[in-house]
Amino acid sequence: MANTTLWNVLSDLNGPKYKWVDLTHELSPQTPHWYGFSPLQQDLLFDYVDGTPEDKLAPMRCYQYSVASQYGTHVDAPIHFHADGRSLSEIEAQELIFPLVVIDKSAECAANNDFILTIDDVKDWEAQYGKIPDGAFVAFRSDWYKRENLDNPDENGVPHYPGWDVNTIKWLVEERNIRAIGHEPADTDPGFVTTKEGAYPYPGEQYILSVDRFQIEVMRNLDQLPPTGAIIITAFPRLKNAVGFPARCFAIAPVD
Repeated sequence: MANTTLWNVLSDLNGPKYKWVDLTHELSPQTPHWYGFSPLQQDLLFDYVDGTPEDKLAPMRCYQYSVASQYGTHVDAPIHFHADGRSLSEIEAQELIFPLVVIDKSAECAANNDFILTIDDVKDWEAQYGKIPDGAFVAFRSDWYKRENLDNPDENGVPHYPGWDVNTIKWLVEERNIRAIGHEPADTDPGFVTTKEGAYPYPGEQYILSVDRFQIEVMRNLDQLPPTGAIIITAFPRLKNAVGFPARCFAIAPVD
């Protein structure tokens, strides 16, 4: 009889000891997205219902979708910012699953919408939960996904949202060899950085992609996960030369 060890593992993961948490926003014209993109467009190609125009009548229903590469919950590939970086099609299947670390700064972000995650914050987290494992996916929980407007503009239209300090990302890569990061806003860097005049507006995003890592943006439901012990699966099309694409991400975590 064939070895069924992995089947047993899957059966165990589907059992009462674990929970599966979807970290992805539903994809639609209403999906939260970066302000510079148009909403997703869905056009009918073929349909089978009564009243369908003759030129589109068929035994199946099909749509054509038009969507920006960095729309909704999405992956950013290194080539997004760097011409010599890897595209989505060059990321191997075994690179899509990680031990998941969740750093919860939701209370701080509620008190200060311009909160920036520092190295000291990460060290404080490690003092409580232990060293971040090699090859981890580090997610910054802000509970920002609960906001109706990710940009959170003030009365003058200036956005205010939390983000990573670029030095924190560098420390995580150089000292902990993390493989990916994720967050709930539509940018890696906080709003006061991305809108700063006279400066390169995306230092954190530029860096993480420059060191052959990828990131997942516009995540949700990180508040349903423990700080340690979960795994995350990141999935997206193997699209040639793609700089990014809407992604489907989920975590499997022990039940409390």
